[in-house]
Amino acid sequence: MAVMPVDRSDPRPLHSQVSDVLRAQIQDHTIAPGETLPSEAALRERFGVSRSVVRQALSTLEDEGVVRRPHGRAAVAAVRTEHHRLVQRVTGLFDQFSAEGLTLSTKVVSLDPVRSGVPSAEEHLGTRSLLRLERVRSVDGDPLSYVRTWLPADRFAGLDAAMLTDSSLHRLMESRFGVVPSGGRRQIRAVPADAGIARELGVPENSPLLLLEGGTFDRSGTPLEWFESWHRSDRVVFDIEAAGSTEQVNIAPGPSLTRPDRSRGRDQTPDPGLERALTLADELRSELHRLRGPEHG
Repeated sequence: MAVMPVDRSDPRPLHSQVSDVLRAQIQDHTIAPGETLPSEAALRERFGVSRSVVRQALSTLEDEGVVRRPHGRAAVAAVRTEHHRLVQRVTGLFDQFSAEGLTLSTKVVSLDPVRSGVPSAEEHLGTRSLLRLERVRSVDGDPLSYVRTWLPADRFAGLDAAMLTDSSLHRLMESRFGVVPSGGRRQIRAVPADAGIARELGVPENSPLLLLEGGTFDRSGTPLEWFESWHRSDRVVFDIEAAGSTEQVNIAPGPSLTRPDRSRGRDQTPDPGLERALTLADELRSELHRLRGPEHG
């Protein structure tokens, strides 16, 4: 690596300058995931700083999860296993990940015309003549989400599965069908994985998943899609932007998770997957309350 002395006229602390440079190189893969960073001595020489400055910079990156520091060995660029998504953005997973320099691959499981969908899809789209699209989204071969989307069949006539392989549905809507997704409402629920989705995502059945669902409109307010997107809770984190007194995201478990199943006997052993999902829902509600602040209780 080239010598890159810190700027001592910069008001930022020296260790922040060092960590900023290293962080940027890890994020743009100049230092690839799993690659060993230069030794502390090499970093001292490169930046022209003391050992304590280098160690503080590495500690900052370790606390952020950007590097790992095995005992007695040089720091290693962390292999990213957790991906963040802003749930209140209309832009889909493809565009958000592309903006971060990540390549999201898409496998189309099915694309079929159907005469009905879930009631919420029919109500949102105002028709029973639908296309049902099912996809698996992955990063570096690691499945992150399973997406089921309903589309009005007449508006998207000619849509083909081949168009969607490793592509963005929202970009395709704009480039091929002349419509721009511009708004909508989203919900988050914690649910246990059913057998089919668990198989596609490579997790045990009943594992807790984060279900993001909602509808999207175009600029004229015409409904474009209804979707259900199941995310692996050990791989995907939903980020929430909270501003002022405006509530950006409403997080609550669905009725199926909060109401007991009266068809079960009283002595029925609780479903462990359901228990994990309920715990995850509680954590999501707590995080929202923290972000909204005590004044919103």
